[in-house]
Amino acid sequence: MARNRRPGCLGMLFKLIFWLIALGALAYVGLFGYLLLKEHTLPRPGSYDAIVVLGAQVEKDGQPSVQLAWRLEKALEIYKQEPVLLVVTGARGVDEPATEASVMRNWLVDRGVREDQVLMDETSFNTRENIKNAVKLLPAGTLDLMIVTSDYHLPRALQVARDLGLNPSGAASPIKPEYWLKNHARETLAWGKYLVVRHLPFMEGILDNLGL
Repeated sequence: MARNRRPGCLGMLFKLIFWLIALGALAYVGLFGYLLLKEHTLPRPGSYDAIVVLGAQVEKDGQPSVQLAWRLEKALEIYKQEPVLLVVTGARGVDEPATEASVMRNWLVDRGVREDQVLMDETSFNTRENIKNAVKLLPAGTLDLMIVTSDYHLPRALQVARDLGLNPSGAASPIKPEYWLKNHARETLAWGKYLVVRHLPFMEGILDNLGL
């Protein structure tokens, strides 16, 4: 009789795996749609006392990638409208010749931004660190920020800033159309991690170890 139970147990296991995969796929699709909704229903920008520009890839020749250059162009446009302190953020990745922040600072100064108005955070490796460390460089009590990053990334950056007790506005820069799906697919995973860690903080280390 014991031999007859084994196929039944295997069948239950396969069904469980199937439903877990199906639920995971459904959750992913739902998060993807949520990201698109957030991206296209951003609140109108309010007043701000500083501009925070989030880093992106630096090319091997030390120049900003196209995506990073577009973020910087957007930040420069805003700065020219109202010159306030700028904070550029981003550490050095394993395939980058310099920190993202230093490359961003040089780009802005070369285009007329005063050196004393560009602050650098060269230690951050993720969105939360970017914003948290940027605020530490600003005068105490600075809460009203203009966060500049790519369009797909902006909704989560704003939410992270709110979690930190800030009052953020946002300005989105474009991305290359051919990278639209890749960037949004990765950002959907990032939203999933954000929501898990927000409600289950102990999972952050586990997800980091898994490379998520």
